[in-house]
Amino acid sequence: MAEKEVILTLEGLKKLEEELEMLKTVKRREVAERIKQAIEFGDISENSEYDDAKNEQAFIEGRIITLEKMLRNARVIDDSAGSEVVSLGSTIVLKDKEFGDEEEYTIVGTAEADPTSNKISNESPVGKAVLGHEKGDVVEVEVPAGILQFEIVDIR
Repeated sequence: MAEKEVILTLEGLKKLEEELEMLKTVKRREVAERIKQAIEFGDISENSEYDDAKNEQAFIEGRIITLEKMLRNARVIDDSAGSEVVSLGSTIVLKDKEFGDEEEYTIVGTAEADPTSNKISNESPVGKAVLGHEKGDVVEVEVPAGILQFEIVDIR
């Protein structure tokens, strides 16, 4: 089965590379030291420090494998080029047609999505709805509560 392509901005790529490097160098050493100290306490069959350190080690190794796979399948998008059409990497301003509120979002791949930072995935309902549209277009987004309408006010 083919692995799924991971779409990243240059900023997102650097962030994942930094996390991977930190896990491989700093975190691996820290958890190895914790395991060593826990073993020195004696009987590891009832040693919660040992169990906790081994669980953390498993999590770190799993995350390293995930990050390496993501980076291997990464496709970096150019988010600096301006465009008349919403695409991956575009920063857009959307106006809610019902309430008049305006929000700014950046369209990114799923690996970088962070709604708290206004980075929405191209696979999210809003992300899918706005892709390929132009400034001034009104798009409809189907949500559990019904259909929301947004006007694309600006594209950067």
